Amino acid sequence: MKNKLIDALLENLKTIIYAVLIAVVIRSLLFQPFYIPSSSMEPTLLVGDRIFVSKYSYGYSKHSFPFSPPIYNNRFMSKKPNYGDLVVFKTPSDNRTDYIKRLIGLPGDTIQFINGEITINNISIPRKIINKKYEIRCGSSNLNVNAYEETLPNGVKYVAVYNKDGTLKNTDKYIVPKNHYFFLGDNRDCSKDSRFLNSVGYVKHLNFVGEAKIIFFSNDSMNGSVLKFWNWKNSLRLNRFLKRI
Repeated sequence: MKNKLIDALLENLKTIIYAVLIAVVIRSLLFQPFYIPSSSMEPTLLVGDRIFVSKYSYGYSKHSFPFSPPIYNNRFMSKKPNYGDLVVFKTPSDNRTDYIKRLIGLPGDTIQFINGEITINNISIPRKIINKKYEIRCGSSNLNVNAYEETLPNGVKYVAVYNKDGTLKNTDKYIVPKNHYFFLGDNRDCSKDSRFLNSVGYVKHLNFVGEAKIIFFSNDSMNGSVLKFWNWKNSLRLNRFLKRI
């Protein structure tokens, strides 16, 4: 009887170990879930969105694995990102915090805001105003914004919003170093991104975690906690479930 109990416990322990190993492999090599905690990527990503990030899109580095173990200080099976990619990366300031932003500048590019418009290599990117009202947040406040469809040099289109009550009009030139990339949030006036050189700045390819691919779940916590199932009709954003980004 005692031996049978020990055998059963060992079998359960093996099952748990196998399950953990499988989960680590999937999380490290294939897909990892992330929660969107801030409004910096609105309207593309909303607070409360839960997304799957592809870990194989750019190859693998130490940041592909839990706790970023210092096992390899380069990328394995490296693949180049492109304009418009939604990238999760470790912030250069601490190499721990995960950020998600849109890739705007490649190595060697010169990025500058002139009269509120983005220029890449001294050419303004095409944009057209969108006559649609967006409810955009910045923390707990609502912003009064203009929305534009912007087009990057490779043809990728997306919607970015700018605060009507005062936006970043002009900047110095940002010259992207070798093996680094320049990122912006789609909510231009509520995003800490590569414009802030002391906290984010230019991001090394090594710091890339993966590429955002799909929203698998979304809950508006302003209208109710996801734990309050009786209020799901008000808080769940069903139209965002399984939405490709």
